[in-house]
Amino acid sequence: MRQIQFITHKNDRYSYVDGARMALEGGCKWIQLRMKDASDDEVREAAAVIQPLCREHEAIFLLDDRVELAKELKADGVHLGRNDMPVDEARRVLGEEFIIGGTANTYEDVERLWRHGADYVGCGPFRFTTTKANLAPVLGLSGYKDIIDRMDEAGIELPVVAIGGILRDDVAAIMETGVSGIAISGAVLDADNPAEEMRMFIEL
Repeated sequence: MRQIQFITHKNDRYSYVDGARMALEGGCKWIQLRMKDASDDEVREAAAVIQPLCREHEAIFLLDDRVELAKELKADGVHLGRNDMPVDEARRVLGEEFIIGGTANTYEDVERLWRHGADYVGCGPFRFTTTKANLAPVLGLSGYKDIIDRMDEAGIELPVVAIGGILRDDVAAIMETGVSGIAISGAVLDADNPAEEMRMFIEL
């Protein structure tokens, strides 16, 4: 599961839909629609454009947090933050065919998510980022290495996706820690040419 995930965000220039479209144009195969303060209807509206685009690009389409809505829209899965529905509960609602990811900041988080049946963990933040409120303690390279080493010792096989303020120059060193992939948002959306920026991330 060496891959790049794009987590939607909006800025002064681009909407959630714009960002997803440009990430897909740049070759991204995994989109997480994250609209924290939006209503379900606003998410449905964005999903109505983004989900068909993901199918067209043979990309995975996940919703952030909204388990019932993911089921209704037949998304590929959900990503659950630490204050969202627990993974095991989401699994009961969605069944085995949906991808369920969870947010982790510590080895203990990873171990719990693994026990609860998560398919992957989004682990971070790598560094300080403004795209997320209530940020957990920053991990850095040593934090990932420690978590991956402890997972190996415990025999936990679970894809770990690094997230949080990751730039192109960080990718090689982050991947060397043993993580399975990275998730990006602002680095792509704030670039002069977001689709090209995504393409360059993927080439790394």
